[in-house]
Amino acid sequence: MTNLISNSDARRIFLAKQGLSAPPNKALTKAGLLELIHELGFVQVDSIQTVERAHHQILFSRNQTYKREHLTALLEKDGSLFEHWTHDASILPSAFFRYWKHKFRHEEGVIGERWRKWQGEGFEHAFDETFERVTRDGAIMAREIKADGHVSGGWWNWHPNKTALEYFWRTGKFAIAGRSNFQKIYDLVERVIPPEFHEPEVTYEEFVDWACRSALTRLGFATHGEIAAFWDLLPPDEAKAWVNAHRDELIEVLIEPALGGKPRPSWAVPDLLTSMQDYPGAPPRVRVLSPFDPMIRDRNRTERLFGFFYRIEVFVPEPKREYGYYVFPLLEGDKLIGRIDMKADRKGGSLDVKRLWLEPGVRPSAGRIEKLLAELDRLAKFTGVEQVVLMDGWQG
Repeated sequence: MTNLISNSDARRIFLAKQGLSAPPNKALTKAGLLELIHELGFVQVDSIQTVERAHHQILFSRNQTYKREHLTALLEKDGSLFEHWTHDASILPSAFFRYWKHKFRHEEGVIGERWRKWQGEGFEHAFDETFERVTRDGAIMAREIKADGHVSGGWWNWHPNKTALEYFWRTGKFAIAGRSNFQKIYDLVERVIPPEFHEPEVTYEEFVDWACRSALTRLGFATHGEIAAFWDLLPPDEAKAWVNAHRDELIEVLIEPALGGKPRPSWAVPDLLTSMQDYPGAPPRVRVLSPFDPMIRDRNRTERLFGFFYRIEVFVPEPKREYGYYVFPLLEGDKLIGRIDMKADRKGGSLDVKRLWLEPGVRPSAGRIEKLLAELDRLAKFTGVEQVVLMDGWQG
């Protein structure tokens, strides 16, 4: 018998798994922050700072006592976190580092061929000198090793030493020792990741089992495709093979979609059903999510669970944008109720709100707007500006 999980229960489970059901004002220590990131699995890093860097906003939306200096200490002093790739650049617990070694081996073959097509034969001509320079002199930034006369133009025009630095990072020879104005600082991995996180070595079979099991734990319920996509460490067919090999440990559930239609078959661990009522409901406050929040990373899953269609329009030409360059989703309780376009004016000391769009059927009641303004005040304070400015026509 396949068990049906209602849409409201599915949202409640997933939000709890995503750290969005815990009290948002409970004091978060440095150890608590490490535990939160471990439970989430990863926190995506992105350079856009329309309001706040993605990783800071992701953590702030879960706990508004979050301190940036705790994250810096965990990354750059303690070595308890490291930066590498899931589907994009992300901050990860160093406890996962030994599993990432399998990704490094895979990348060595894949990246070499891909980058050769991108940059041409001989793209690796600066690799030896770059590796020797970092080994001898220690942590370095790409701009400190750039050849005279090279004009950088983003990832498509890396200079040869930058290409080497990125290659050695992606393949696990270098690690990110820190950032300066968001520029990566590279060093040998053994000087950044503490030795206790390098061992024990895991077999490929253990790696696959961990990748699938840990993804399913953090998702609560998932298809084999969603399991594979969570870390982006495995192709879907390997996740499917893992599911088939462990069917005696799993149960099949049907997840009711938000907007009606056929329930989606998914997999879960058996105790999900017996512990379902233990998952708390999300706080009723309104929260602004980063466009890179892990809760909405899988856009198709977001649409099924929440009935909310969301895409980042950064790379969409302005005349074709439906909403705006960098628009933030709004979470109220267990519902995604709309999106907001805003920007922090740090020179002027304000958080400028350009436009609010609420979803169909969501009323701009006085109570809801009051909750939204309270969240904007919290976000402005966190961002370091003094006031929220509601621009003309912000409610449409």
